Amino acid sequence: MNQKNNLELGTTPIKKLFWKYFIPAFTSVVINALYNIVDRIFIGHGVGAYALSGLSAVFPIMIIFIAFGMLIGIGGGIRISINLGKGDKDRAEKVLGNALTLLILLSFVVTISGFCLKEPILKLFGAGKETLTYANDYLNIILFGAIFNMVGFGMNNLIRSEGNAKIAMYSILISAITNIILDPIFIFGLNMGVKGAAYATIISMAILCIWVLYHFTKSNKAVLYLKLSNLKLRKDIVWYIVTIGFAPFSMQIASSVVQGMFNTQLIAYGGDLAVGAMGIINSVINLIIMSIIAIEIASQPIIGFNIGAKQFQRVKEILYLGIKYATILSISCWLIVELFPEVLVQAFNSKNKELLVLGTRGLRVMLFCLPIIGFQIIVSNYYQSIGKAMIATIVSLLRQVFLLIPLLFFIPQFMGLDGVWISGPISDSLSFLFALYLFNKEHKKLQEQVALETVNKHQD
Repeated sequence: MNQKNNLELGTTPIKKLFWKYFIPAFTSVVINALYNIVDRIFIGHGVGAYALSGLSAVFPIMIIFIAFGMLIGIGGGIRISINLGKGDKDRAEKVLGNALTLLILLSFVVTISGFCLKEPILKLFGAGKETLTYANDYLNIILFGAIFNMVGFGMNNLIRSEGNAKIAMYSILISAITNIILDPIFIFGLNMGVKGAAYATIISMAILCIWVLYHFTKSNKAVLYLKLSNLKLRKDIVWYIVTIGFAPFSMQIASSVVQGMFNTQLIAYGGDLAVGAMGIINSVINLIIMSIIAIEIASQPIIGFNIGAKQFQRVKEILYLGIKYATILSISCWLIVELFPEVLVQAFNSKNKELLVLGTRGLRVMLFCLPIIGFQIIVSNYYQSIGKAMIATIVSLLRQVFLLIPLLFFIPQFMGLDGVWISGPISDSLSFLFALYLFNKEHKKLQEQVALETVNKHQD
């Protein structure tokens, strides 16, 4: 067992530890985000704007894959970090084994359900007459790769949670580079269009899946190992995982539903190309949000370990650091989007002028409140990392369900397409105020724990 990874989580200076975990996490999530972005860029230039719109209708379904991966990957990851902080390796390995079994079972459920319901779901998520064929061709292939997607990404998060952040980064790099190389070969070289993009994606996912399973079975750098005895599901372990993983899971499912509603409203007020514009906007948003989530990912094992070890001063330090860096990153990305939206849109399709106008307007409006998003993500992650899954779920769902859905159906009646775009910033503003209120309450509790920890140290 690599004991060094565990010791450093509780002893290394927080800032140094953060950067050690952030750089691999940032590389991993940005490369991960490139899976869909690269597909869209090649499809937008190689096939056309309507094919790009077709992929945008598949995007909410891809989010569902991610949701189930996060349910087990993040839930299991946090539980592993906490148990390693307590020095309970045996229970951490039980979590690891049950996580793999759950990911495999859920991937079969998702695949079978997807094939049974794909056509009505695609229409619900915004596939119109011009785009349904493209969406269906892509989804048919992607569904077969659901098991690789969910097991690969879910188990890779567990690699990071055991303290092997660099290995988790290499996993994503290998997979993503494979996808980037295969995309132009299949799309252009073999003239396979959207089917080529789908084949490139599932092959790269399969490589990721094989890589992470090798790590937990054969690698001498692993902290935890898969054991046959731990693959058998136990009710207490399953509950232990899903209660924490439910917050990010519900957030992603809500994101899928809301994206489908966005597409429906976009068709109603802007047509098929407005859905294509939303696909571009989503790619930009995904890249930005995933960059902020890298801060969350880097913080999670540090918070989880030190909560388990009852080192609350270190928990406070990483929380403050996360909020600071997330806010700086949010503001920096906001400036780029507001100053150069045309450049971002043209990266996906430079020929269709209507798509350029729609995408530019949508980017500027939808990301107007980006500077306050980083704070909300870090606060939600903090509640998740300390085991308060219900509060984390409420914070996550407030923006995407309780506020955004009513706004999506109300405001466009008066403002048309602009009303669809502006619903996001309004929801962001209101949910920020709620997150700030919760943070102030939790901050007081953390201060009390830090003060008690200080007293106990002086007594010792």
